[in-house]
Amino acid sequence: MKIAFATDDHQTISPHLGRAQWYEVVTIEQGQVVSREARPKGRHYHQEGEVHEHHRHCHHGSHHWLMEAVPDCQMVVARGMGEPAFQGVQAAGIQAICTPLRTIDDAVQAYINGTLTHHPERVHRRH
Repeated sequence: MKIAFATDDHQTISPHLGRAQWYEVVTIEQGQVVSREARPKGRHYHQEGEVHEHHRHCHHGSHHWLMEAVPDCQMVVARGMGEPAFQGVQAAGIQAICTPLRTIDDAVQAYINGTLTHHPERVHRRH
């Protein structure tokens, strides 16, 4: 299992998937962490062709750019994400998890223990 954690410091889970600068990709096999790798998230292009760096947030357009760095992962974890991003992750065939856990290590342990669960109230809905 490869899990991509949205992060800015490679230790804590970002409060917002779209604003995080990195993914920390953790590979877990038979209840053990076997590798850990930092990957930059990439860029987002608006329809007008304007480039937005990975740490900027946009409330419109496709969110497939969020998954470009992690197509080999089965799960993406953040402490929160917008509904379009959540749907974009799911549409890419990747499980989206919003968790109140703050550190990657805590979330990895929760996954190993079978207690890492999605908290739908942490998906930001448009008003």
